[in-house]
Amino acid sequence: MAASIRGILLAAGYSKRFGANKLLQALPAGTPDAGTPIGLAAARHLVEALPESIAVVRPRAQRLGQMLRDAGCTTVVCRNAGEGMGTSLSAGVRAAPDADGWVITLADMPFLRPETIRVIARALSEGAAIAAPAYRGERGHPVGFARGFYEELCSLKGDAGARDLLKRHAGSIALCEVDDPGVLRDIDQPSDLSAT
Repeated sequence: MAASIRGILLAAGYSKRFGANKLLQALPAGTPDAGTPIGLAAARHLVEALPESIAVVRPRAQRLGQMLRDAGCTTVVCRNAGEGMGTSLSAGVRAAPDADGWVITLADMPFLRPETIRVIARALSEGAAIAAPAYRGERGHPVGFARGFYEELCSLKGDAGARDLLKRHAGSIALCEVDDPGVLRDIDQPSDLSAT
């Protein structure tokens, strides 16, 4: 697999629905990585698959930033993180301008398996323009983008993330079927921690 595919961990959100910084919340007993903070579990899985990964954090998130650096990520502070996920995604991609592609992961998806991230990176390395996993036919995360999307990714703003870009290029998405329900499971509110 080409070392020029970089992982981008989006960790700059404000956890409004959760009520506190969810990325610092420990995963409950009975789950993989029990006791590990959500953001740390997601970072470890990303770094295991793509060692040269970048985590995008918001200003004044020193504790989270340090935790993600300790996990092996280079951190980038997105000064305008409050504008939304698109702005954070753009900051992460701009931090790795020489990459041949980027696998965009979400820090509130701690159940995503490293092997799934490798599948997406491999699809990009083998020529996919955009790659995403599917679990039982449903598209999930992470999403990988080839170098040709650099300008579009860098121009993202607001809270839609890459949603509009994916709609415009729907015919270019290579779906990779995986046996990983973690591609669909994010943590938005405390009750999501107890869901199986």
